Amino acid sequence: MKTKSDKNSQSNSPAKDQRGTNSIRLKRILVPIDFSQPSKNALRYAISFAKHFRAELVLVYVVEPAVYPGDFSFGQIGIPHIEKEMRERGKKELERLVKENVAGQVASRAKIRTGKPFLEIIGMAKEEDVDLIIIATHGHTGVEHIIFGSTAEKVVRKAPCPVLVVRSEEHEFIEE
Repeated sequence: MKTKSDKNSQSNSPAKDQRGTNSIRLKRILVPIDFSQPSKNALRYAISFAKHFRAELVLVYVVEPAVYPGDFSFGQIGIPHIEKEMRERGKKELERLVKENVAGQVASRAKIRTGKPFLEIIGMAKEEDVDLIIIATHGHTGVEHIIFGSTAEKVVRKAPCPVLVVRSEEHEFIEE
């Protein structure tokens, strides 16, 4: 006999597989790419997850606006030609990365955004209705961490979905 509370808990629970256990459904995985080796390693994990769950990969490269400090009367000055060049180079690199690593294995799309990386990644995760973000961490500590901050850490704190953070050369669990 099912009680009212049993019905409510079933309707709010994740999907169940044939054995009655909870299952995971991933339709779309976001992978931020900065073309570093750690981000390429995170892409390897993302490809494996996408194959397993038959999910689509959305790769994003974020161009940070180039600014020149200027002087006190003008404030910061944007440098649009550098930003345009970074977008063009990023597009070519992203196309090459997809062609060499992703094409033919899983469905994928690549996008380029301009802005603060963590804000753009979070915004894209919301816009694309992403189920999982797989992001690399560069492992900066001490002064480097204070100066550069951690994009991965900010994404984990603010993301609208679960985030898998891939550390470089730690405990690898992908088989080649």
